[in-house]
Amino acid sequence: MSLSISILKVCPLQLDLIVEFQSMSGHEDGGLRSCVEDTTQSRLLERLNAGENLIVAEGYLFEVERLGYCKAGSFVPEVVLDNPELLKNIHRQYVNAGSDVVLAYTYYGHRAKLRLIGREDELEPLNIKALQIAREVADETGTLMAGNLCNSTIYRKDDPESIETCRKMNKENVEWAVRGGADFILGETYQEFGEAMLALEAIKEHGNGIPAVITVAPQMTNVLADGVPIDEACRKLGGGWGSCGGSELLQGTDHNTRATQTGQTGMQETRAFPLELQTCLSTRDEVRYFAEECKKIGVQYVGLCCGNTPNYLRIITEVYGKDCPALKYAPEMHKHFLYGDKTVIHDNDYYTKSMKYNVSGRAEAC
Repeated sequence: MSLSISILKVCPLQLDLIVEFQSMSGHEDGGLRSCVEDTTQSRLLERLNAGENLIVAEGYLFEVERLGYCKAGSFVPEVVLDNPELLKNIHRQYVNAGSDVVLAYTYYGHRAKLRLIGREDELEPLNIKALQIAREVADETGTLMAGNLCNSTIYRKDDPESIETCRKMNKENVEWAVRGGADFILGETYQEFGEAMLALEAIKEHGNGIPAVITVAPQMTNVLADGVPIDEACRKLGGGWGSCGGSELLQGTDHNTRATQTGQTGMQETRAFPLELQTCLSTRDEVRYFAEECKKIGVQYVGLCCGNTPNYLRIITEVYGKDCPALKYAPEMHKHFLYGDKTVIHDNDYYTKSMKYNVSGRAEAC
């Protein structure tokens, strides 16, 4: 039995992002469509097979850094060991905003990164603790728990030594995810098809039948860094063993990739990374448009990555018609004392006419 689904995530750390993916069921060039072989009684596959839409919160790295618990530069998830209760609360906040998946925060929790900061001897405890925290929150909230692989930062396509090192790192991270009880394993932010395939191969070989979700990350072009077009990469990644191939958008895309994707973006200057990324955040309206377009074309697995916050994720949840506790606190701008409905805020004319600044002009500037 197989399942055809579309997978798409967007990173809000962009400027003026507008994205549309075309999914053409039944055609060879069927957009970002992937075939998932139902080789295991996975909770992930059961829910997707039943036609459910899944909201997925990612972006832990930048959210933890924003809160002051991650060093920009090395970006190692030290918070797992140094402040586990904070991480647990972040997981809960994302679930509160509608996430159906608790993603273990092991992004950059691999040997190369831990060696960089002199904590390689804590690699296994960090991974096990992150998985325990994610499993605990998933169990208490009835959500799925995903293990996590990511770009290694050391992969070189023409260097056999670096490729072998990546294989070894993937192997140990996959084995820890299996021990931690992951429902599936997400491999993400691969800018080269070759490294994405290494992640998929590791999950296949060492994942004990756990499904894989692999995402590639094009940057400003529709072709990955090793020359593979993203539509071709997604078909190859999703074309077999218990896997889903998808795309996460980092800095926008050019127009018209084989009728699979159109997009436009105002590109930020490179000096924005990594300390001025807040200047590149997508607006709430852009996130809403992204969600509406994904829903329109039948994307089942959708979420936000770098730059994600609970109030952004809540927009995805609302657009998809799902319920979550955070919707209780969704914006009610008709009750705002300046911009509200006059039938609700009866004296707002007083403020709009008497304030020192022109309200309508300021609204346009924003």
